[in-house]
Amino acid sequence: MKPSTIAIDGPAASGKSTVAERVAHQLGYLYLDTGVMYRAVTWAAIQRNVPLEDEAAVTDLARALHIDVVSPSVDDGRQYTVLTDGVDVTWDIRRPAVDANVSLVSTYRGVRAEMVRQQRRVAQGGRIVMVGRDIGSVVLPDADLKIYMDAAVEERARRRWLELQERSKPMAYDDVLAMMRSRDQIDSQRDISPLCIPAGAVVFDTTELSAEEVLAQLLALIERQGCPADE
Repeated sequence: MKPSTIAIDGPAASGKSTVAERVAHQLGYLYLDTGVMYRAVTWAAIQRNVPLEDEAAVTDLARALHIDVVSPSVDDGRQYTVLTDGVDVTWDIRRPAVDANVSLVSTYRGVRAEMVRQQRRVAQGGRIVMVGRDIGSVVLPDADLKIYMDAAVEERARRRWLELQERSKPMAYDDVLAMMRSRDQIDSQRDISPLCIPAGAVVFDTTELSAEEVLAQLLALIERQGCPADE
């Protein structure tokens, strides 16, 4: 049998989200980027005028929300459908106000604990590829397959720099590199769910690999485990 729960972790621009989505598509699984749940809490707080700097109030809100991530319900380019208390907020959570505040909300211990609980609930049905920075270590430590994707920080900065160019948001490469190094330090040294290689994870160094090459290697790994992707 193929793995029913696949956890993919790694630092920013390691290629984890791109590959996770494509693996999920190949297997016919749900793709879940756990960051969307923190975005949903942030959006709800803004909508309900909950002060974002009030950790207790935001945590209470997170505990009151029912967040679901399901397969795309509308053919509009979305990777999944995000529901907050039954309301489709898939595109609302991508608004600039959410972009500007989700990092703060995701640092709250109570919010993270609640999102882990809800992420586990979504994963209970199996047939899921979940991606983040603490999936194999905290959210799904017993996942059937745990992957950790990494790449040299210079290469990850180059990838992000190219993304910004394509989005018409040019930024100096050196500035992107500095931001990437800062983000790595924050992610790996934070008190709550720090970024680390989960126990038992298979490590992929994507520095010199394309997304297609990483995808092929990951599917080959599944096959070697006796879990052919076409079963």
